[in-house]
Amino acid sequence: MLFSRLLDATRTALRHAVPTQCAICHGWGDDRICATCRSRYAAPVARCERCALQVPETISVCGACLREPPAYDSALAALAYAHPWDRLIAPFKFHAALDLAPALARCLVDASTQRRLPHPGLLLPVPLSAPRQRERGYNQSWEIARRLGRMLACPADARLLLRIKDTPHQLALPVERRAANVRGAFAIEPARRAELRGRKVTLVDDVLTTGATAAEITGVLRQAGASEVHLWVLARTPAPSD
Repeated sequence: MLFSRLLDATRTALRHAVPTQCAICHGWGDDRICATCRSRYAAPVARCERCALQVPETISVCGACLREPPAYDSALAALAYAHPWDRLIAPFKFHAALDLAPALARCLVDASTQRRLPHPGLLLPVPLSAPRQRERGYNQSWEIARRLGRMLACPADARLLLRIKDTPHQLALPVERRAANVRGAFAIEPARRAELRGRKVTLVDDVLTTGATAAEITGVLRQAGASEVHLWVLARTPAPSD
């Protein structure tokens, strides 16, 4: 933990001392995603407050969520999973492009500010199974959550929520099988269940599509006593397919 903080501090110092190339336009500046590209590609759009799908400006909750609300209380997506973000999030998630983490986390902070959302409460990353974390070497959701914690001055915890089953990637499965794939895959650290009683929790993930993973985790958190569960993701796919 201390090493990670020192490494982040070093990277921040270097970023201000040495010009950084924007990952989108390849221009030089002081951030991996420059202000011009954020303004062009991350401009705020109206999104359903429950599932984060894009909606007309006058709509706050989409028809699908009015008919069948998601398990979680709200969803915030900073970006659309489309050009240019899809070609940044994929390497960040699968190929250790961790230099993108601060800029991506900043996009989420900007989105929450634009929505005038309240304090996110306890930040919990969607956990990876032990074999997958060893294979990848990091959890991309935690890389975002821990930076959000520092930016927003709120607690973030990578050890409270556990993944106890190693399941196939959701992307490899048809939509109708994804809920069953993650059923029973998550648990709360047994000795720490009391910490969730009455807590407002914000679950952090990279991409939201069907919401099956978030729904399963929400049930686990509510059983442990969480009073609210909100979902923050970097990007939202334009239509269910997670």
